[in-house]
Amino acid sequence: MNPVQRFTPTLTAAFVLAAVFATQSARAESMTDAARAHIEAVASGNVDVITASYGPDAVLEWVGGPLDGRYAAPDAIKTVWTKFAKANGPLMADIDHLQEAANPKGATVTADVVFKGKAAIPVRYVLTYRDGKLVDEIWQIAPKLASKGGY
Repeated sequence: MNPVQRFTPTLTAAFVLAAVFATQSARAESMTDAARAHIEAVASGNVDVITASYGPDAVLEWVGGPLDGRYAAPDAIKTVWTKFAKANGPLMADIDHLQEAANPKGATVTADVVFKGKAAIPVRYVLTYRDGKLVDEIWQIAPKLASKGGY
């Protein structure tokens, strides 16, 4: 008997499901890694690396602080990150509660981040990825984070 003929529909379905879950796990892991890399690029002030992760129609919602606003064009996003990098210099990023949720349509990664430099900048981060690109980013200034964990 040919080895291919030994597969039953149930066994074949099990292999298909295993492949789907493996693909979803790999994508979710890579989006968590992408979010961590994005946060680290923000901390380092590397605007080219920061902006390279965005999709062409990405939106950055900056909630609170001097850069508060909605940035929906690639040039606007690059400009705001350039202002941030120039104002703050290199920072350290303490990342806490990094979590992802993924399905075949995309992934959302959330984190509590405190950027440390001249001053502590506590941020609640929400990053949404589709097809491996950052399409929606919420940068929420979150003062209560600064009081946790000795920040």
